[in-house]
Amino acid sequence: MLDVDLEIINEVKNLGVFIVYDVIKGVDNSTYPPELEREIKSAVEEARRLYSLDALKEHSIIRAYRDFYWRVLKIDPTKQRPSQEALLRRILRGGDLPRISPVVDIGNAVSIKYLVPIGLYDISKIRGGKLRLRLSERGELFYPIGGGVEELEGQIVLAAGGQILHVYPYRDSVETKIDVSTRDVLAVVAGVRGVDLQRLIDAANALRRFFKILGGEPVGDIKSA
Repeated sequence: MLDVDLEIINEVKNLGVFIVYDVIKGVDNSTYPPELEREIKSAVEEARRLYSLDALKEHSIIRAYRDFYWRVLKIDPTKQRPSQEALLRRILRGGDLPRISPVVDIGNAVSIKYLVPIGLYDISKIRGGKLRLRLSERGELFYPIGGGVEELEGQIVLAAGGQILHVYPYRDSVETKIDVSTRDVLAVVAGVRGVDLQRLIDAANALRRFFKILGGEPVGDIKSA
């Protein structure tokens, strides 16, 4: 059942973390409408016109996420790149956006358009309507997509009680992953210090427009935390 009261509480604003989030119901994640194919192609072509590999790392938005990785996450962003930068580098080298499913591909297309990380979660798999951005407790377990179980301590996470959906701002859990049966989606746009809130809101509105192609309808307003 879709929980229209889904809420995210941010307990780590002092670390420069903020988000915009939205709930979309009724998407069809089983087919690629021609309009969606055109939108994805357009996003890729636009990114290739606007950016280059040489200049990408100096872009102010990319730099803000790199700085966050260095200073807050203690991760070398040249080894573990911010997700949107990794996608951009892939297409600037001549590759295409990875094709996973219509919903996930929408997230990737909007991510390269607005240069922000986007997390998408199947609401039917979330155990509870109130989520928190918080620091993980010692020994909490995370089940990443494409990897084995990990034990966390002190990472920034998005969690519903003890269920961890996301390690901020770059790794999602297999427990709430989007699949072909997904109908209702929680979309989270991740911000860091140095990035305007309006950029995140614009990305969330673009997600709404793309999800409408799949029959999706927003539930309530776009929110921030």
